[in-house]
Amino acid sequence: MPAPEKKLLLDMFQAAVAAADPARVIGKFLPKPPNGRTIVVGAGKAAASMAQAVEKQWPTKLSGTIVVPAGNALPLKHINLIEASHPVPDDAGMRAANAIFADVAGLTADDLVIALISGGGSALLSLPAPEISADDKRALTRALLRSGAAIHEFNTVRKHLSAIKGGRLAAAARPARVVTLLISDVPGDDPTTIASGPTLPDPTTCADALAVLKKYNIATPAHITALLEQGKLESPKPGDKCFDGCESITIARAQDGLEAAAQVARNAGYQTLILGDAIEGEAREVAKVHAGIAMQVRRHGQPTSTPCVLISGGETTVTIRGNGKGGRNGEFALALAIALNDAPRIHGICAGTDGIDGTERNAGAVVTPDVITRARALGLDPAAMLANNDSFSFFECTNDLVISGPTLTNINDFRAIVIN
Repeated sequence: MPAPEKKLLLDMFQAAVAAADPARVIGKFLPKPPNGRTIVVGAGKAAASMAQAVEKQWPTKLSGTIVVPAGNALPLKHINLIEASHPVPDDAGMRAANAIFADVAGLTADDLVIALISGGGSALLSLPAPEISADDKRALTRALLRSGAAIHEFNTVRKHLSAIKGGRLAAAARPARVVTLLISDVPGDDPTTIASGPTLPDPTTCADALAVLKKYNIATPAHITALLEQGKLESPKPGDKCFDGCESITIARAQDGLEAAAQVARNAGYQTLILGDAIEGEAREVAKVHAGIAMQVRRHGQPTSTPCVLISGGETTVTIRGNGKGGRNGEFALALAIALNDAPRIHGICAGTDGIDGTERNAGAVVTPDVITRARALGLDPAAMLANNDSFSFFECTNDLVISGPTLTNINDFRAIVIN
């Protein structure tokens, strides 16, 4: 039986995930059926659950294609589902993008395209621009994943290397009406950043993409640099006629999950303080700040008194310097544990609402007031493992991994710290 604080943290995490369950939220956002055809397309970690919810609630005939990460499939009756690789794109993602283009070809103004877009869609819609090879795109993706680039920076580059992202899917569907239903996994909920905005105008430019590549010293093939410098990979911009009749609606976001989790904590008798729903930065540095706030609460009763729960969302980044295993949630949790150094009566959790932290099988990890002591008793060196980006191995040894499996939704990362 888990300790009361650990159970509370896990219950809060589950409440945050449930707040973004498409079966619960999508119905009130569905548009009216058109006079013509209804085509459903989509990409992302929540695409299967979104598509299943649409199929159950849509009153007329529909068809289409969605693409999801491998292992995120659900049974669908009318919509074709393709599984592809995430976070590094593969050929299946290219086939999916081409299938989606085929679905929206030849539509009329009487037809409706419902685009189901969620986090992870950037990697899954992997069709590169004609001038760029799949291998070049994969290499740049791997380099960006290791660089510590923020998600809006990463997607600025991906939009300009793509044949389908950055509004190009909307252009292909014209003159059909396009209604995009979004589940946001990006800090600030900018709809043009979610899955690199395949149906939305792109406010970023080729120059912006070049600046990101230069900022992080990403080795870029000369022909791609030249294409960006010449503006030949530019995406459709706000005001372009291809977006006439297009509409986007965000149906779930990080704040929804944080508020649901806060209610669980309040029901358990805790004061709650939501620190923010869009917190970014290097995971280990953000963890230090959270630890500092927790210690201020514990020592001085500021900015709130105990018992309380600090809650935050957003998306941190990790600059890969080692060769260990783990994602940004585990990295945050390990850095938090080190910073707290077994401070009494403080527990924490950091977990991805998609259920997958990076490429490992865990969503994240729980931090207990004795985890550093327990780890050292096992012969582990917490600081060395953090330096090696090996948070997964650390929490696997201490038996503190959070393992939920794919949740089939994604409203970014969830963090909570219980202070008694």
